[in-house]
Amino acid sequence: MSLSLIIPNSPIFSPKKVPSIFCKSDGSSFSSSPRINGSQQQPPSSPLSLSLSSPKSPLPISSTPQSPSSPLKSPLSICVPKKQLLFGTDVAPVKRKRPGRIEIPTSMAVQLGFAAETPRGEEEVQVEEEGYSVYCKRGRRGKMEDRYSAAVDLNGDPKQAFFGVYDGHGDSKAAEFVAKNLDKKVMEEVSKTGEDAIDDAIRDAYLITDMDFLKEDMGGGTCCVTAMIHKGDLFVSNAGDCRAVLSRNGVAEALTNDHHPSREDERDRIEALGGYVDCCHGVWRIQGSLAVSRAIGDKHLKQWVIAEPETKKLKIKPECEFLILASDGLWNKVTNQEAVDLVRPFCVGLDKPKPFSACKKLAELSSWRGSFDDISVMVVQLQHFLF
Repeated sequence: MSLSLIIPNSPIFSPKKVPSIFCKSDGSSFSSSPRINGSQQQPPSSPLSLSLSSPKSPLPISSTPQSPSSPLKSPLSICVPKKQLLFGTDVAPVKRKRPGRIEIPTSMAVQLGFAAETPRGEEEVQVEEEGYSVYCKRGRRGKMEDRYSAAVDLNGDPKQAFFGVYDGHGDSKAAEFVAKNLDKKVMEEVSKTGEDAIDDAIRDAYLITDMDFLKEDMGGGTCCVTAMIHKGDLFVSNAGDCRAVLSRNGVAEALTNDHHPSREDERDRIEALGGYVDCCHGVWRIQGSLAVSRAIGDKHLKQWVIAEPETKKLKIKPECEFLILASDGLWNKVTNQEAVDLVRPFCVGLDKPKPFSACKKLAELSSWRGSFDDISVMVVQLQHFLF
């Protein structure tokens, strides 16, 4: 852009003659080479005569004239006068106002990596009971969709218990439904099949709970990980990517295998049923939608997303210290061994263990490492249920 600095009262640029700093007080001009005491005097130079000309400037820039008696200001102190003659009109300066605040939608803020403000809801859940502790922390994607369940003293036996962590997706209704009903269904099926077929009873309870939820005609689904303790035996089951990790003398041992479409056996099963699995932005999904291959609910994908769990049985021995049940909000940022290493000082070798503090520390670690998901952690002290 072209700019020119013009002295509005200059006889060179003004259409009519007006007094300027280059005129004497009587109106006569300085001579081109006046002499004082025989020496030639140079005309006074004005910093305002700086040329800012540019061939593309549409309009001249005017500046306030200064009297010869006033000290000349620096060229950097040029200011726009209150009145300017632009096309023959007077223009008053316009006071600029601060623009209004821009509201960024939550979803956009999450994509940009901002610490976005999420809708109000249940921020966290804190439970500290004899033999187990739970801490759930809401993520930054919306309302809390995780749930948990804990039932102790089953059939009046303090050595029998049922625990679960449920990670809802699409809505919290599926997780809430399962948390309220799965343990009851398990006990009903155990009473039918007998104690020699508890793993079959757990599988049937998962499938029945899934069918009951689908009858409710509600959307969404939930991943599950459960642990049933019965007469010194531990039955751990999962459907989805919630995980159970055992500490055996300080060594982490995963008791479940995440159900992801990237698993070769899961992908083969889905494709054999006419579905497809693809990878988008590093995440494997069924029908380009769900990132887990097993879950309770998900009616629109029920042909491929099954609720049948995988169950592992083991005997609780003295070296079995504690069990961690958690949603993928933890496991996506914390490894199995890191989780055991963090929990162990709070639970082993202490007169008064502090498993709740360990649960909270795990959730805070995952959140600090950048987890945006809900984080639910349960620590079960297995020695409390040693038969």
